[in-house]
Amino acid sequence: MNEKTLKKPSFGISVVIIAFLFVVIIAQLVLGYSPEIHLTLVFSIAFAVILLMATGTKWAQIEEGILHGCKIATVPMLILMFIGLLIPMLIACGTIPSLIYYGLKIISPSVFLVTACVVCSVSAICIGSSWTTAATFGVAFMGISVGLGIPAPITAGAVISGAVLGDKLSPMSDSTNLAAGVCEANLFDHVRAMVYTTVPAYVISLVLYAIIGSKYSASNMDMESVNEILGAIEANFDIDALHVIISLLPLVLIVVLAAKQVSALAIMVVGSLFAMLIAVITQGYNLYDLMVYMNNGFSMETGSDIVDSLVNRGGIQSMMWTLSLGYLGLSYGGILEKCLVMEAILDKMERLTRTPRGLVITHNITSVVVNFLSGSQYVAIIIPGRMYLPAYDKLNLQRRLASRTCEDSGTVTSQLVPWGLCGVFYLGALGVSAWDYAPYTFLCYLTPIIAILCTCFKMFLWEKTPEEAAAVAKENEANA
Repeated sequence: MNEKTLKKPSFGISVVIIAFLFVVIIAQLVLGYSPEIHLTLVFSIAFAVILLMATGTKWAQIEEGILHGCKIATVPMLILMFIGLLIPMLIACGTIPSLIYYGLKIISPSVFLVTACVVCSVSAICIGSSWTTAATFGVAFMGISVGLGIPAPITAGAVISGAVLGDKLSPMSDSTNLAAGVCEANLFDHVRAMVYTTVPAYVISLVLYAIIGSKYSASNMDMESVNEILGAIEANFDIDALHVIISLLPLVLIVVLAAKQVSALAIMVVGSLFAMLIAVITQGYNLYDLMVYMNNGFSMETGSDIVDSLVNRGGIQSMMWTLSLGYLGLSYGGILEKCLVMEAILDKMERLTRTPRGLVITHNITSVVVNFLSGSQYVAIIIPGRMYLPAYDKLNLQRRLASRTCEDSGTVTSQLVPWGLCGVFYLGALGVSAWDYAPYTFLCYLTPIIAILCTCFKMFLWEKTPEEAAAVAKENEANA
């Protein structure tokens, strides 16, 4: 639509629309009901549409918002669908069973959470993707945690914290490149700037995982369950040294393709097909069975209910509940964006950005709010990032500070939104809802807190050099 024809709602109407979603969720929680989030979003969308149209917004503008949200959701939801292909193939070819088997033999319960966090952070740095890390190493750690008796939400929190740390500090990450691009900052200056907030949060998270992990020791392990898992894996999968090495080749291929910056969609498909080939050659499966697994999830009666629950998972169909949630969440966010609901609220925050401290704190808070409203870390990076960038220039602050703030709040807190892209993805990949794992995803809380504390104490608020200020002034003059 032409910008001149867009109808912006009033600040009061915008607040009412946004408040409705949170009031419904809080009411459900207070009444003791687990939020039926699909219907919560449907009713929130309906409420927003009715109120917007009653106050003059045209249906065409609302429809544009819905289609915009669905467009944002399409690629991530396709990735999630292909994760549904990849997981059963990694199980069939022996990758995940091998990691679970040897993880149970090697990893002590007391250091398990720290190990999971560190391994996932290294993986995400190498491949530039927290999602791919969660779908491979994360799934294996979830299986190991069952044998060690460590609750799944805590394990998911450690996996996600590590994966997000690696994703943020990887120059190959899409969100890292997006934040640098949106704020017109040098990519490597942006990555170095994030070290000051993310690494302290990571270290504190590791300490917390070590403290929690100390409550779990070998003496507290249910050895009967562990032996049951080990025995069932031995009986149903080839896990001798040669087969284990071969089964890890799909992970190697995924890392190599990611390092070459191949599309995530292509990585999922190629990884699935390669794992399928290995499953045929080394595990004796036929192509028809593997195609059934890709569609409906891996299926095997191992003789152990515990192992059945670990390996009977994945498949395109298992992701449909999650995909529908993603499209609903992004449709709601698209309406708020294209119908200028968020812009109406952000306009009121201009007075808070007149000092470096106020600007960075407001930017952090805004990105968190936009995350919960839009369900998309990309929207939470782009809208506040572009909106506040002129204020950073006006206050003579380096643009890497703006890009860092986009990630400290927009990228990190997206994992905590149950109806958002990341929350939906981790539910599908790890089998744990954000409602459950959020309290243990320490990095996602600590990073924005540390960023705000640094701002309050006027730490790492970098001003432009005279050369940088002159270059920006010349650029702004050319744009004008």
